[in-house]
Amino acid sequence: MKRVGFQFRVRQDHLAEYKEHHKHVWQEMLDALRETGWHNYTLFMRDDGLIFGYFETEESLSVAQSKMAGKDVNTRWQEFMAPFVDAAVRPDETFIELEEYFHLD
Repeated sequence: MKRVGFQFRVRQDHLAEYKEHHKHVWQEMLDALRETGWHNYTLFMRDDGLIFGYFETEESLSVAQSKMAGKDVNTRWQEFMAPFVDAAVRPDETFIELEEYFHLD
């Protein structure tokens, strides 16, 4: 499995609402993530809205994103989450992949 770390930013004035929505992620969305190879998916948040995401996948962030892009539920989720980011693209298109440079088992 490839470990993937990425970051993106959520609007600071929407942090509480953004976190609340993630307490109730749609079951269909959770199923789609699993079906497309997102394992151990975890999100961490700083007070200023910087999000760090982590998951494990068979191939890469771009392949995992491409598989999710083909899911109708992902399109609906990204549209639902769009007001939480300052971008003219879908929130999942703002991910910046981070280089893994150390790992301890």
